[in-house]
Amino acid sequence: MSSTDRDVDHSLANPEPPASPLWHRHGAQARPLTDTQRKRNRELLDIAQRKPPTRAA
Repeated sequence: MSSTDRDVDHSLANPEPPASPLWHRHGAQARPLTDTQRKRNRELLDIAQRKPPTRAA
């Protein structure tokens, strides 16, 4: 038996379904964020990028 012949379950090798139309960029554009949403996103990004406090042993 060659190294390419393997006991493989081909039922698991189905192709992925087609991508959602929402993923295609040639369609309608997303709504721009409001100033409030931008501010909130910046705050959340700042919080997420902070290092967690180190614990004293």
